Amino acid sequence: MTSRPASSSTSATELQEARRWMLEHGRIPAGLVDESLGRSWERSRHAGLSPIDLLSDQPLCSDADLRQAQERQREFLAHARPVMEFVFDQMRGSGNLVVLADARGLLLHSLGDTDFVNRADRVALRPGALWHEADRGTNAIGTALADQRPVVIHGAEHYLERNSFLTCAAAPVRSSAGQLQGVLDISGDHRAHHPHTFALVRSAARMIEDRLFHARHSRDQILRLHHLPEGLGAVGEGLIALSDDGWVVGANAMAQQWLDLDERRIGSGTLAQLTGIQGRMLPPGKVMRVSAHSNAALFGRLEARQRPVINLSLLGRTGTSTDIDPTAPLTSQDPRVEEALRRARRVQAQGIAVLIQGESGTGKEVFARALHAAGERADQAFVAVNCAALPETLIEAELFGYVGGAFTGARREGSPGRIREAHGGTLFLDEIGDMPLALQARLLRVLQDKVVFPLGGSKPHAVDFVLVCATHRHLRDAIAAGNFREDLFYRLNGLTVTLPALRERQDFDALVHQLLSDVCADMKRAPVDTVHPGLLAAMGRYRWPGNLRQLHGLLRTACALLEQDERALDWHHLPEDTMAELQSASSSTSSSSETQSVSNAASTEVATLRKLSEQAILQVIQATDGNLSEAARKLGISRNTLYRRLRQSEQKISKD
Repeated sequence: MTSRPASSSTSATELQEARRWMLEHGRIPAGLVDESLGRSWERSRHAGLSPIDLLSDQPLCSDADLRQAQERQREFLAHARPVMEFVFDQMRGSGNLVVLADARGLLLHSLGDTDFVNRADRVALRPGALWHEADRGTNAIGTALADQRPVVIHGAEHYLERNSFLTCAAAPVRSSAGQLQGVLDISGDHRAHHPHTFALVRSAARMIEDRLFHARHSRDQILRLHHLPEGLGAVGEGLIALSDDGWVVGANAMAQQWLDLDERRIGSGTLAQLTGIQGRMLPPGKVMRVSAHSNAALFGRLEARQRPVINLSLLGRTGTSTDIDPTAPLTSQDPRVEEALRRARRVQAQGIAVLIQGESGTGKEVFARALHAAGERADQAFVAVNCAALPETLIEAELFGYVGGAFTGARREGSPGRIREAHGGTLFLDEIGDMPLALQARLLRVLQDKVVFPLGGSKPHAVDFVLVCATHRHLRDAIAAGNFREDLFYRLNGLTVTLPALRERQDFDALVHQLLSDVCADMKRAPVDTVHPGLLAAMGRYRWPGNLRQLHGLLRTACALLEQDERALDWHHLPEDTMAELQSASSSTSSSSETQSVSNAASTEVATLRKLSEQAILQVIQATDGNLSEAARKLGISRNTLYRRLRQSEQKISKD
């Protein structure tokens, strides 16, 4: 094994002999095997693997576990697949297989020629198989993970003799935060080995890294670096992502290499502090020579990008299917939600646990996902567990995992458990107040010791995750009643944030219009331009016991009842029972003068505008890139009204 294409200086026979000598005498003959290959063989031997055992089990996960792993790595897969397609097209018909693995060595996806795919399947070189060194011995995927560098494993260099028909080249893929994301591998028949494969897999891994970088930092300032001014914007450039206050929040592989930026340094200081480059002195768009601590001769060009506003009507979408742009600032027209986000993001950046309180349906899980997407661990797993949805008999195994045969019905290969799956990322425990007392004690021990003991096992597994919990209960009342541990409460309650109920939010009208836009997009239909003013007013007075979840469900039903060419939502689009509830709530809380005013569309339009602050209007205009027609549609008003409102704001500013 080498960091360059394998040489043929050591024959397969000599490698087999060296491996057998190691097994018999406990060491490798000096000078016969590459030093790094020898270390990998030693690790394989200490893992208890036998190179000549053809009957040993080949670790595979179930189809359900594979689907879960692919879902957790959805963004990684989305950006890797086009690159894999490109690589495979270059090699089609040459008997090769392109493979993507996660950071555990689990194969997520593969593309290959049919004849070689069938051969590779005999040694389980397929999605769902584990190819970590501890499972398969020396191999390109597992050894690239162990050494965290590109490698070639050719023929008999594989520790397991059954894999010696393979030649494999693999390169690690890292996130912009410097964390190991996974491995890209190209495997083929050892008789058709070509040294250019090693260069191809390294280049392809860099392509995936750059795609991940641009997706993660599409709203950040980007500093492009290269040794040549003509190289800026081309393949092989260095990329650094900068926050608004000049901190380095991401870097691609080339920038990490040129400027000595590793995982520990990214996110720990400003550009000037970490590299010596005075980023604030670079005018955007202009190519300039820059100087760094490394004394490397570099040219740089700073690109500033607009940051759109994301309305927190996203908090109305619940469940694991919610997509949140991890690169965008999460803001709201409700000051309490905005402040809750600001405080939670600051403490979570320091690894402090966050406890989210709020009624059912206020969007606690989506709030937690937004925190994860905006944090330093956004590229890692977000693992959500609903403590109220799992039977008490299953929650222990689900959380802490189990070894094979730990209980009746347990899988033979065991399960790592949700806590271990969250290693490196975020663990979200929803409805934590419903966790059984006995398991509260086990969870407390995990939080204190940072290790997990699976059910039926005695071996500890180290874990590192950010904890976010949520509940609709008052945990202090549960403590007083003896249903919740006080010591666990103080572990969870690093910071408590409370999401307001829908009836308490100050941005109700904006939420309705944004949710309508989202629903129409999901249904692939034309957007709804207006809502009947009387209906909108009645909805604003309703108490919404199901909160955003209930509102989102109602709007989906109403949009489904719209004719395809209808662009206005009215009373007759509602289910009869909901219509009756809204009308009843409206009649019981509105005076006759209010009833008369809501029948007048112009008066309601003015009332709606008065609820919208100047800041909210400006945010919507910014989100539409200054398109006032689009902004007016999103606000639910006419263009003339929006122009009048802007003129009023300008006149107010000039008077002040």
